[in-house]
Amino acid sequence: MIATPFLDLLHLAWPELFLDITALVVVALDLLVLRRRSVALRFSFAAAFTALGCAIAIIAILTRPIDGGVFGGILVGSPLIRTVQVLILLVTIACALISTRSDFTEHVGEFFLLLLLATEGALTLVATTDLLVIFVSLELLSLSLYAMAAADKRSKRAAEAGLKYFLFGGMSAAFLLFGFSLLYGATGSTSLPVIASSLHTLTPLVAIAIVMTAIGFGFKVAAAPLHFWAPDVYQSAPAPAAAFIASVSKIASFFVFFELLHAALGPVAGSAAWGHFGAGWSPVIAVLAACSMVLGNLTALVQTSVRRLLAYSAIAHAGYMLVAMIAGTPESLAALLYYVFTYALTTVGIFALVAIVERNVGSDSLSSFNGLVRRAPFLAICLFIFFLSLAGIPPLSGFFAKFFLFTAALASPGGLGLLWLVILAIAMSAVSLFYYLQVLKRAFVTPAEEGAPEFEVPWFTQAVIGVLALLTLLFGCAPNLLLSWFEHMM
Repeated sequence: MIATPFLDLLHLAWPELFLDITALVVVALDLLVLRRRSVALRFSFAAAFTALGCAIAIIAILTRPIDGGVFGGILVGSPLIRTVQVLILLVTIACALISTRSDFTEHVGEFFLLLLLATEGALTLVATTDLLVIFVSLELLSLSLYAMAAADKRSKRAAEAGLKYFLFGGMSAAFLLFGFSLLYGATGSTSLPVIASSLHTLTPLVAIAIVMTAIGFGFKVAAAPLHFWAPDVYQSAPAPAAAFIASVSKIASFFVFFELLHAALGPVAGSAAWGHFGAGWSPVIAVLAACSMVLGNLTALVQTSVRRLLAYSAIAHAGYMLVAMIAGTPESLAALLYYVFTYALTTVGIFALVAIVERNVGSDSLSSFNGLVRRAPFLAICLFIFFLSLAGIPPLSGFFAKFFLFTAALASPGGLGLLWLVILAIAMSAVSLFYYLQVLKRAFVTPAEEGAPEFEVPWFTQAVIGVLALLTLLFGCAPNLLLSWFEHMM
């Protein structure tokens, strides 16, 4: 009888244990067997082994389902949690595979160790209902990301970006922990369900906790005005690390933020409805969403670096996704998962393309994409799909992601009061079309310099990018493949 909770804990932590074993094996083989081989070969091997470990973890999740929690919600299993964990592992596989020809560091095993530890932190983050475990797993994810961002020791900009990311991250962690401590002080528990049952009115203590928590998570999802780290990190971090930061960490952070707001702070939500604003966390999130959409899209208009453009685009998309937080219905959660997963696939594909352009041209500036359709036709077509999806053009997945999210927000109780946020989001989406088309204009209309050679692109990298572009198109043409799955798991 005593061993049963520990066995359940072991079963729930099975995917994380597979990742730990994979990380140790990758580091050991890289240090002991492959150290004298070429960096490209070591990256290819480590990426393949990492993908294999993540695939085994997915099998473990799907074949050993356990529902319920252990030790008061330290780890929890449910169909929805398993679904989110599978999404995280799938995107991690994509991030690993786009790094097969990288050469930004000689510490290959250590880099993939960090990637797997970050993934483990993300898996634990979405599978707990305890504030302390949320904080610890979030810090495991964050600390790994700080090191990954500065993995290229030959680049001063990468070191600067990693340091800035670390300093802002440490500050946001302090805010988050302070908010969690106030919630514990107000309710006497770190369990999300117990916190919800103990909160009845919005006291000053709870109000401060809400603001502190919003600051902490606002940094994690790169919401304005807590976004200052994002442009430098997106521009200077190695492409696989930047892709991971822009995708996997977003899936985990948005999901746990949604669960925290509604599973623990639901009784003090307040209202963000136009003309009927009520004190609570809803107006705070609405302000973050509006600031993110406006600042992200308008600042992206003047960017000349595609990486920085993607950073400000990510800030804008964070604003769109925060609208789902306010709606707070099962439909809005399903729409949020559809949005963040398809956005993650698209972003990983774009960073893989940017890495290829940088390898061949030496820069990520807009001019580096001149004549891409003649120098690498297949990549140009994939770039076309990715950017139009981010812009929300049908029939690509980005269009349906916004459509489902906005309609879910309007269909929520009092949803017409959120019409102001939806109108702002649609207007800002129209603005975003301009800067996305600027990149596509360079690729398809502006000619390359005379005598510019064709790009050298490994076939495997092209295959990974092609699969990501195909999924972006598939989930747009058949959105119910994902959405019905998410709704069924609620």
